[in-house]
Amino acid sequence: MRTFLVVGSPDQESEAWAASLENDGNAFAAVFDLHRERVYHHALRMTTNVHDAEDVVAGTFFELWRRRPSVRVVDGSVLPWLLVTATNLSRNLTRGIRRYRKLIASLPRDADVRSSEDVALEKIEGVYLAANVREAMSTLAPVDAALIMLTTFENYSSAQVGAALGISDGAARTRLHRARTRLGVALESLEQVGDDFITKERNR
Repeated sequence: MRTFLVVGSPDQESEAWAASLENDGNAFAAVFDLHRERVYHHALRMTTNVHDAEDVVAGTFFELWRRRPSVRVVDGSVLPWLLVTATNLSRNLTRGIRRYRKLIASLPRDADVRSSEDVALEKIEGVYLAANVREAMSTLAPVDAALIMLTTFENYSSAQVGAALGISDGAARTRLHRARTRLGVALESLEQVGDDFITKERNR
C-alpha cells in the first residue's frame, strides 16, 4: 500500500487520488489535507458561520469518499468537484437556518428591549449585502449556484466548472448568463423587502 504524506503538485494529487480509488485511506487523507482549507473558506463564504462551515467541510469530504468512483476530476484535481459539493451542502444548510430565523422573527417582542433592537438593526445593516447574496443564491438551481460561486469567487473558467458539473462549456456559459440575470432580479427584490423591514422596525 502506498502512502502519501504530502501532496504538493497536480501529478502528486493524481497519484494520491488514484490510490484513494483503491481504498487507500492515507492517500485520501493527503488529498483532504491539500484541499481542506480551500473548501473551508468557500463554505465559510456561503454560511458566514464557523461551525456551519466546518460541518459543510466534513460533509463534503464524506461525499468525496463515498462517491469517489463517480467523482469528476478537472485538470487532474478533485477541487472543482469539492467546491460544487460544498456549494450545494451550504445552500441546503442555509435553507434550514432561514426557516428558523423566520420563526424567531415572528415571536412577540418586549418594548423594554428597544435599545437592543437598535443595536441589532445596526448589525443587520452592516452585513446586509452578504445576507442578501446568500438568500438570492438559494433561489437558484444547484447547477446555477455552483457556476456563479466557482467562476466569481474561485476564479474557475466556465469550461472548468462545466466539466465538474458534467455539462459542456457552451451550456455552462448559457446557464451562467441566465443565472446572473436571475440573481440580479432576486437581489433587487430582497433589497426592497429588507429596506421596508428596517424602516418599519425603526419607526415602531
